[in-house]
Amino acid sequence: MAKSTTKEKKEVKQRVAKTDQKTKTKKKTISTKKTSTKAASTKKPSPSKKKLVTKKPAKKAVVKTVAKTEKKVAKKATKKATAKKEAQATKEQVVATETETKKTEPKKTAVKVKKEAEVKETAAKTKKTKSAKKSRPSPKTMEELMSMTGYEPVVPRKGEKIKGKIIEKTDKMLKLDISAKSYGVVAEQEFDFAQDYIADLKVGDNLEATVISVENNRGQILLSLKGAASDAKWEYFENALNESVTLEAKGIEVNKGGLIVVVNGVRGFVPSSQFSRRYLDRINDLKGGKFKAKAIEVDRERNRLIFSERHVSEEKQLAQRAEALSKVSAGNIYEGVISGVKSFGLFMTVEVPIDGSDLSDKVEEGEFKPEHRSKNELPSEKIGYVEGLIHISEISWEKVDHPKNYHQVGDRVLIKVMGVDEKSGKLNLSIKRLKQDPWDKVAKEYPVGTTFTGKVSRTELFGVFVNVMPGVDGLIHSSKLSPDSQFKEGEEVTVNVDSVEPEKRRMSLSMMLTEVPMGYR
Repeated sequence: MAKSTTKEKKEVKQRVAKTDQKTKTKKKTISTKKTSTKAASTKKPSPSKKKLVTKKPAKKAVVKTVAKTEKKVAKKATKKATAKKEAQATKEQVVATETETKKTEPKKTAVKVKKEAEVKETAAKTKKTKSAKKSRPSPKTMEELMSMTGYEPVVPRKGEKIKGKIIEKTDKMLKLDISAKSYGVVAEQEFDFAQDYIADLKVGDNLEATVISVENNRGQILLSLKGAASDAKWEYFENALNESVTLEAKGIEVNKGGLIVVVNGVRGFVPSSQFSRRYLDRINDLKGGKFKAKAIEVDRERNRLIFSERHVSEEKQLAQRAEALSKVSAGNIYEGVISGVKSFGLFMTVEVPIDGSDLSDKVEEGEFKPEHRSKNELPSEKIGYVEGLIHISEISWEKVDHPKNYHQVGDRVLIKVMGVDEKSGKLNLSIKRLKQDPWDKVAKEYPVGTTFTGKVSRTELFGVFVNVMPGVDGLIHSSKLSPDSQFKEGEEVTVNVDSVEPEKRRMSLSMMLTEVPMGYR
C-alpha cells in the first residue's frame, strides 16, 4: 500500500510540473503578441489581425486545469486515507485470525497428519495392487480367470438349500437369481403349494429355497418353497399364540380325542376338553363346518398344533380363572362338567364362584345331585372356569377298569378338591372322596368270625379275591385252598372272616367248610 501511494504522488507532481510548463509557455506567447501588436499599431490592421487582437488570453483555462488537478489530488488523498484505514482493519483481522489459528492449530494439525497418513497408506496399497497386477500373468484358461476374479459359481445339488433373489414374478412362476449358470424357477405344483406364501413376496426379496431338480428341459433349476412356506406358517401361528389372535378353523375329522381341523391351510387338533359346553355332546356337528378358535400350543419341533374353541366362546370365564383359582383350597366342593375321558382319568372344567363360596355346606351324602341345581342359580359372569383332573384311582372306591365305564363327556358331576398344582394351575380332583371310605365301616359290619356269601372279583396265583362290599375285597390265600379248587370271576362263594385290618386295607378270608376234612376225628 505504501509503494502505490508514493507512485501516485510522483505522478501528481509530474502532471503539476507539466501544467506549469504549459502555463509559462502560453504567457510568453501572449507577451510576444502584445509587443508585435504595439509595433504594428500605426498601420491599419487586416481583418485577420483584428481578430487576433480581439482574442482574450487563455488564463481562465489554466485556472480551470489547476482546479481540476487539485480536486484529483484531494480525491486521491481521500482514497489514500480510506485505504490506510482498510489496511489497518485488515491487519487487525489478520492478527485475530492468527491468534485463533494458533489455538485450533494442534487439532487441525492432528487431523491433517491423520489424513496424510491415510492418503499415504491408500497410495501404498494402490501401488502394491498395480505392481501385483503388472507382475500377474494374463489368464489363459477359464479356471485361471475365475481364480483371478475370485468369483465362485454356485453348483446346486438336489435336496440342497440355496439362497436367491427374486428377479421376476408372474401368476404361475417365480424366477430367482441363485448365482448359478442358470436361473432358479418355482413353478407348477411347487408354485401352487406355496401360493399363499408367494402372494406376499415381491421382486427384489431374498429367500431360501430347496433344489428339487438341477436342470429341466429348458436348462432351468427347479426349486421348492415348501420349507420356506412351512417356516412362514409356523411363524404365523407363533405370532397368533403370543398375541391371542382369533382364527377360523374348519372341522375335518372327528376322533376319540377331539376334532381334526384345518387353519390357514395347516392341519391342527382341537381336544374335546377345549370345546365349550354347548359343543361337548355334539362335536360331530362341527365336521365340515367353520368356527372360531385360538392357538394354545405351537410346537414346531414336534409338529404339534393345538387349538381351543372355548378360549373364544368362554373367553370371559377363562379370563376370571386366575381370580377363581385364588379362591380354591383343598377340601372345597364344586360342580363341573366332564370335558375329556382318558384311560388314566377324567378331565373336568370346574365352576368356581369368584366370591369364594363352594357347595360344602349344602352337600350331604346322597342328597345333593348336580341335576337338581338350577342353571340360573349362579350367573356365568360370577364363575371362573378352572381345569382339573380326576385320576382313575379317585373315581370310585371300587376297582375301576376304565373311566369310560363311569362317566362320559358332558356329564355334570360333583367333585372334591384334593390339591392345586401351582406350576400348571390345575386342580387335583376326586369323586369318591364325597362318600365315606368303606374300610371305615367294614370292621363293624363284618367282624372276625362272620360268615357271608360274596362274588369272586378276580383270581391270582397267590389266591382269590372276594368282593365284600363296594370298595372292599377280601383275600382267600392259596394256602387255605385245596390244590384242585378252581374259581371263576363272578362265582358266588361262602366265606368266613378270619381278620380285618382297616388301616392296612386288608381282610383275610377262608372258605366255609361244607364237608368234614379227611383225617378228622
